[in-house]
Amino acid sequence: MSTQFRLVLVTCSSLPQARKISRALIQKHLAACVNIHVAPLESIYRWKGKIETAREHLLLIKTTTRRLKSLEREVLRLHSYETPEFLVLPISSGSQAYLRWVRQNT
Repeated sequence: MSTQFRLVLVTCSSLPQARKISRALIQKHLAACVNIHVAPLESIYRWKGKIETAREHLLLIKTTTRRLKSLEREVLRLHSYETPEFLVLPISSGSQAYLRWVRQNT
């Protein structure tokens, strides 16, 4: 049962943007839950040949594999970045009650 569940990581440039994306994902049943890391993270990365530093907010999105494509489209539609982070991690195990809840709410 657990192989159908995914954790998606997305970073946002601001807390309002993180909240906007999170609410849209929940309203459209693309995710059962989104945790927002409200304290900014410091990200260091290479962009267009230069090393950049940014303060970002991390979204931890719980969803199912069947909703991934729609979830990604919605994130890309709402996100301000040209190339937003969208990393998908498999959930290999977890509370059966929680995973059942994720499935029922996506």
